Amino acid sequence: MIGTAAAGRDVSITGLGCRVPDRVVTNEELARHVDTSDEWILERTGIRERRMAAPEEALSDLALPACRDALAQAGIEGAEVDLLIVATASPEQPVPHTGAFVGEGLGLRCGSFDLGAGCAGFVYMLVVGSSLLATGNLDHVLIVGAEILSRIIDPDDRATSILFGDGAAAAVLSRSPDDGPGVLAWDLGCDGSAAGLLEIRAGGSRMPATAETIAAGEQYLKMQGQEVFRRAVRVVVDSARATLDRARVAPSDVAWFVPHQANIRIIESAASRVGIQAERTIVNIDRYGNTSAASIPLALAEAADDGRLRDGDLVLMSGFGAGMTWASALLQWGRP
Repeated sequence: MIGTAAAGRDVSITGLGCRVPDRVVTNEELARHVDTSDEWILERTGIRERRMAAPEEALSDLALPACRDALAQAGIEGAEVDLLIVATASPEQPVPHTGAFVGEGLGLRCGSFDLGAGCAGFVYMLVVGSSLLATGNLDHVLIVGAEILSRIIDPDDRATSILFGDGAAAAVLSRSPDDGPGVLAWDLGCDGSAAGLLEIRAGGSRMPATAETIAAGEQYLKMQGQEVFRRAVRVVVDSARATLDRARVAPSDVAWFVPHQANIRIIESAASRVGIQAERTIVNIDRYGNTSAASIPLALAEAADDGRLRDGDLVLMSGFGAGMTWASALLQWGRP
């Protein structure tokens, strides 16, 4: 599904915030538990280290400070938030939705919901939030991508334990004057035939958790890495191109490409095929690993904080995840 500027041209990101756990887990530490090495991980993924939540930390413990920082940067109070959206694959608990916990922690009484689009979740939220703001009934939407993936990863599975990290990043979306900064175009999609490539089999209505499923490790995330890699490059390239075409923008006009931080090889291959140079691609996978729905906003927040993002810059964001979902959005950066 492809969208145009009408849905978000008068919406801008007015605040960003992020939070990662204190604990740093290096490749060397992982190599003490699984058959791998720092060199092997770095060469194949680009990851040097990742963050891991403490046993007493829940998802809202990361999401709340990220949201508070985003609200402070936007210069608004929680009472001014009209809608809260939380994107996560590792919710606080099955029921109620994580937005209830985050909203209570912020003192909100507005509507809230969780969004499950895997690693494409932030771009999905950006599109949904911008579209709702553009209707004119809302002024501020708070979106947060948050993950504690270490709770759903088998620590003995080399295919997944080396890749994922924990973290949260939030953004405040606010209405801005007509023809101001905002979302110029977007592309969302999902190919459910590939759902089995990245999944947690047990714990839902299809396969309720039992002693047998737990003994079999079905509560952990399983991934067919090579096929995910192959499909990821293709869908990111196709989605990014569709978004640029819709906005009538050439790759050379894009100031910054902010891809989902899943694997450095995917990032480099996709950027090259889209036509965006490495120096215009924002990468932080080396320090955080794959933080799923928090991945893109973490990278975006760092680039904004260190001054790389400037008013008027065209920023292309592309993500892909379980489902298999994909999402891209072209944003003109700037405050209203």
